[in-house]
Amino acid sequence: MDKLVRGGLRLPDMSWRLALGLVLLAGLVLLPLAMVLLRSLYPDGAFDALAPLRVLSDPALLRIFWNSIALGGWVVLGSTLLALPMAFLAARTTIGRHAWLDVVLIIPFMTPPYIGSMGWILFMQKRGFAEQLWPAAGSVTPAFFSLFGMVAIMSLHLFPFLYLILRNALLRIGGSLEEAAGVHGGGPLYRLRRVVLPLLLGSYAMGALLVFVKTIAEFGTPATFGRQIGYYVLTSEIHRYTSSWPIDFGKATALASILLGACLMFWYVQNVISRRHQYRTLGGKGMRTRMTPLRGWRAVWGWCYTGLLIMLSIGIPYFSIIAASLMKLRGEGLAWGNMTLVHYAELLRPGSKGWQALLNSMGLAALAATLAVLLGTFLVLQMGSMKRLSERSLDLFSLLPNTVPGIVIVVGLILLWNAPWMPIPIYNTYAMVVLTYVVFFLPYSVQYIKSSAAQIDGSLVQAGRVFGGKPWYIFRRIVLPLLVPGVLAGWMMTFTISARELVASLMVLPPSMQVTATYIFSQFEQGEVSLGMAMAVVSVGLTTLVLVAMNYLGADRK
Repeated sequence: MDKLVRGGLRLPDMSWRLALGLVLLAGLVLLPLAMVLLRSLYPDGAFDALAPLRVLSDPALLRIFWNSIALGGWVVLGSTLLALPMAFLAARTTIGRHAWLDVVLIIPFMTPPYIGSMGWILFMQKRGFAEQLWPAAGSVTPAFFSLFGMVAIMSLHLFPFLYLILRNALLRIGGSLEEAAGVHGGGPLYRLRRVVLPLLLGSYAMGALLVFVKTIAEFGTPATFGRQIGYYVLTSEIHRYTSSWPIDFGKATALASILLGACLMFWYVQNVISRRHQYRTLGGKGMRTRMTPLRGWRAVWGWCYTGLLIMLSIGIPYFSIIAASLMKLRGEGLAWGNMTLVHYAELLRPGSKGWQALLNSMGLAALAATLAVLLGTFLVLQMGSMKRLSERSLDLFSLLPNTVPGIVIVVGLILLWNAPWMPIPIYNTYAMVVLTYVVFFLPYSVQYIKSSAAQIDGSLVQAGRVFGGKPWYIFRRIVLPLLVPGVLAGWMMTFTISARELVASLMVLPPSMQVTATYIFSQFEQGEVSLGMAMAVVSVGLTTLVLVAMNYLGADRK
């Protein structure tokens, strides 16, 4: 650690550590994906380049493939219809001055999809909460259990992602460009069609294709709601082939490679569209956004839409979850006399299955988050200025798990660590669960730590060297304290998501072991809804408290 590379933190005598980082990522990320592809190309022990496509010759599997594609398209449409009006309200009207809206509207995206789906099932099912509150709803609630309902649930979960992208794009456009069009005689519709929408196209394409990829890679909602309506997609079929007898890894890997190929293709399309429709909207004259005041019936409509969106995306699912967790007997419905805390007492009783699942989940998530930030910090320190191919490759490979469907990574990890030639027998152990969480959520740690590292000027380290600081002293007293905000943010995000992860937990947990996600899923499937929903409330509450605490600690360090 002698001399800094300009614009980065990596040092020139650290090439062996850069190589170590590439080897680690190759073993953690690339090799599992390679195992999926190889297994799909050798279905019966003989090479067949078209084997994954031959699987689609089965009409049932071909229909499932098109189910996934159709679901992705419908969810993009649903998310657009929800997000676009809200983005205009937040960016162009006085509603956007309320900063709390951005915090509230991100809650659906931070809610695990399977929990939101269970909330909607409890609300809309026969004699559910909707019928108990409004008996006339019984004539329409059965129609919800269809593809429409599944699209609605997934759209309400993913629309915040598209909303934030569109709102930020509208804020960057500003009002001066529209005013220039107005000066030259352009009416409101003309300005919208020829100025605003073309400038939004690149951002919308990016957001829409990301929503599409997240939809076809989603497991939680298809595993809960999709199973009830008989709508099966690639992720649910991959899980079935790897967890239900007879196990068929040949078909599972073939479907996984098809899902992986589809996601990578759409990522490429998104990059092409974004590059072709990228415009400079910020100049030296600054930017001025005109906020339209809403009065009268416009204010009523604007706030009604905002309130309805919040109620559908947050109010209904969380009301159903909390109400179900407090019920003594589901058959007696919503009544004050039917409310109890006994399910929480049973859940939090030391020695109970729920208590053990909670301890398992918190412990595994904390360990995975710690390992992820340690590995993420090591990788970021090797990336330097990212001018060399090896440094850019390190960055690319570290972010790859965020672009690959989670179930594909899990299948690859199972194939790798359960292989007969694997000398380290961690399959069916706690270590396998922790490793899977680390691989899944390493990109979050890398991104947050990289953001902190980018703000460190090389002159700070050089000043430490001028005053005689040894390399380890400089790292410990200068670099590491400046990286702490990113490390804390990465740890917090990894812990929060790991504690709620479903697909990885279902597929790699050792027998008889449960975490909060699998406990909720199994209780819901077995009809013990109140215990499962109590665990959902406790799980979300605990991870939220961790978020608040870590944010408080991070604020104290600034």
